[in-house]
Amino acid sequence: MAEYELSEHARVGPALQRVLSRAGGPDLLDLLVTELSGADLTTLLLEVFRRRADRLTPAEVMRRYRSDRFVGPARIDAAALRRAEEVLFAALPEGCESLVLSPLAPLATHSAVGSVDPRKVVATIRASEVAADPTNGLALEAAHRRSAALAADPRSSTPVRLAATQRVVRAQHFGAPGMLAHFQLFGMVTAGRDTGDRAFERRHLVEHLQFAARVLSAAGVGHAEIRLTCLDEASIALLEHTRAALAATPGVDVLDDPERTSGRGYYTRLCYKIYATIGGECVELADGGFVEWTQQLTGSRKERLLISGFGVDRLAAALPQSTGEKGRADG
Repeated sequence: MAEYELSEHARVGPALQRVLSRAGGPDLLDLLVTELSGADLTTLLLEVFRRRADRLTPAEVMRRYRSDRFVGPARIDAAALRRAEEVLFAALPEGCESLVLSPLAPLATHSAVGSVDPRKVVATIRASEVAADPTNGLALEAAHRRSAALAADPRSSTPVRLAATQRVVRAQHFGAPGMLAHFQLFGMVTAGRDTGDRAFERRHLVEHLQFAARVLSAAGVGHAEIRLTCLDEASIALLEHTRAALAATPGVDVLDDPERTSGRGYYTRLCYKIYATIGGECVELADGGFVEWTQQLTGSRKERLLISGFGVDRLAAALPQSTGEKGRADG
């Protein structure tokens, strides 16, 4: 069968070809994507899923619960997870506000500015999507606040510092055994304005990485590596400034990682990863860098945004078990 040519010149894979051949051809897809309003599409999908839900029995729901990788409980101990979150929030820099994010975000939150494949995000039928990374939700709120500040003062440079922990869902398949589609992430963002000489970048990158060092120390991580990747020649001075500022940080080695391939096209200027040895294994605990999201969300090229994300489940595994947790594990 020849591939369908859609109005947006998208290529349709074999699975979608099969569905469209049974449902009336590519005109149906064009109708749903471009011809129906958002409200009309929601009305249609709500009725479709209402009817499909009405056909399901409790036994079928139970079978789905046992087999669906999206819905099972996490294997991490809840008390350990809470303690890891407490360590993270206690280490926040002064002036950073903690938020409780919604589990949902507007449709395209992760793809419109973050260049994430929409198929890796769980969309809903109400023009929203399930949170896949707290930094995206925090960036929206930071852009909202920066827009308000710019409306009051077009030259406002007051930074917005926000943080949150969130259970997120990602739809891509994970190859490692026991990996779930949902996990806990801690996000921190700092938004502000370019005031010249990369002052925003120099100040806040060091601030984010010093926060990370405090977290690692409080969690009892004996040794960690902060690996910095410079993404353009103009940021070499930023890398050197950051490395010098963190040189005396106990328990942390600051290394250059010019060979890193992940994150290019996602981050700008400079990005980083943090690794620690947990249970004899070197694991990635954190990832971050500069992005252009607030520039796009506010419409101002002068805006700057730095994001950082911690894997809370992994940090929880690094914490020493309490007596109660040992008892549950042994029992």
